[in-house]
Amino acid sequence: MAITQAMCTSFKKELLTGTHNFTTGQDTIKLALYTSSASLDASTTAYSTSNEVSGTGYSAGGNTLTNVTPTTGGTTAFTDFDDTSFTSSSITARGALIYNSSQSDKAICVLDFGSDKTSSNGTFSIVFPNAAASTAIIRIA
Repeated sequence: MAITQAMCTSFKKELLTGTHNFTTGQDTIKLALYTSSASLDASTTAYSTSNEVSGTGYSAGGNTLTNVTPTTGGTTAFTDFDDTSFTSSSITARGALIYNSSQSDKAICVLDFGSDKTSSNGTFSIVFPNAAASTAIIRIA
C-alpha cells in the first residue's frame, strides 16, 4: 500500500464536464486524513473510509476546507485553500485526500506527507502553500 501525491485523473476529466465548482459558497470541498496503510494515487476516484485516520479530535470525512477563490497568474489558473487544523487531536496520518462532498465525494487530489505525522493531544495542522501560479495546491498550466 502506498500514498502517491497526484491530481486525480478522474478530476481532470470532471473539470471538462463542469462537475466541480470551486467558487466560494458553491461545492463543499473536504480533506480527509489517511494512515500509511491507505492506497491513494492518481487513480483514486472518490473518498473512502478505508484506512482513514481514527482517533481523538478527528471525525470520519475530515474537515471542510475554506476555498480561496480561483484566479489566474500569467497562463496558469489556480485555486487554494485556507490552512485547516484538527485541534485537541491524537492521530497519526501519512497523507490526505481532497474531495468534493457536494459531488458524490469525487476525488480531487492526493497529498503525500512523506512520512507519518502525529499529534498527541495537540493540534494537527495542514498548511497549504501560497495561492500563486507557481505554488497553489491546485494549478492548471
